[in-house]
Amino acid sequence: MIDYTYQYRSILTPDELLAQNWDIFVSAYNPCDRVRNVFGLVNAVRKDWIIHNEYHFSENDAPLNAFKCGSESEDEFILQYFESLGGVGTLSAARICIDVTGFMRPHMLFLIRYLFENGIKRFDVLYTEPGHYSARDNTKFSSDDVDVVRQVAGYEGVTNFVKDNDVLIVNAGYEDRRVAEVADEKEKAKKIVIYGLPSLKADMYQQNVLRTRAAHDSLGDTHLKAYAPANDPFATATVLSMLIEEENKRQPVSNLFLSPLATKPQALGFGLYYLAEAVGRATSIIYPFSATYQADASSGMGRIWMYSIEL
Repeated sequence: MIDYTYQYRSILTPDELLAQNWDIFVSAYNPCDRVRNVFGLVNAVRKDWIIHNEYHFSENDAPLNAFKCGSESEDEFILQYFESLGGVGTLSAARICIDVTGFMRPHMLFLIRYLFENGIKRFDVLYTEPGHYSARDNTKFSSDDVDVVRQVAGYEGVTNFVKDNDVLIVNAGYEDRRVAEVADEKEKAKKIVIYGLPSLKADMYQQNVLRTRAAHDSLGDTHLKAYAPANDPFATATVLSMLIEEENKRQPVSNLFLSPLATKPQALGFGLYYLAEAVGRATSIIYPFSATYQADASSGMGRIWMYSIEL
């Protein structure tokens, strides 16, 4: 087991955020306050908005000069963005900060894999908690239709054709339909569900549990439960490492499937675990992809977190 919690995280006030300086800052545009306000506060030599196709912004709704890409795949999107910067080779000494608050999870995951593969192993990540979600436990972040459950680019892993102890670990969020789709895709795998506890807000854990119960038929009666802080990627990665070590002690895991469906910090933790411990193994990150996501599902701003990543 690896303890990832040695890495540094902190809560920034707006004044403390203003005092930070980066060479490159990138954020995925979203009209909610917690994305736009942070973008305005950040000091950086270059600040970029990227526009996710899945939000379906009109030309009038999107910021001028934002990066857009016609590709539907997360890897081509991120590759084209870095090509617009002149290639990742020009960034080896740059101080980079990524605000993941508005990012699509697969794009965020491929971005950190891309930085890792190109030798950029230290950068900062921002995440701003919501004041609250617009419809509480009924909040929808995507359309009900899941087009496909597939591996995230850069996190495919190798395939073990022995499947006697396949394990699926789902980081469950509010959307029970997406949890069910992933569980159904890996119907025969042993299921472990990670809940966000402590949650971002006092009532969010209970809302999370209530929604996940709706996916009970897909998860089955025997699925196991685990817990990791909703705002801490390093603790999430540590919990993952511990769970997988325990599973391997009982019986070697044949194929491991990871599905981060909860908060962006926890999804980041899944990526950190994978890059540190699972590259080249029979481990993949899978995700239920939809064509449409809700651009603004929250109101207000909560705490601003900064994570100093060391890959």
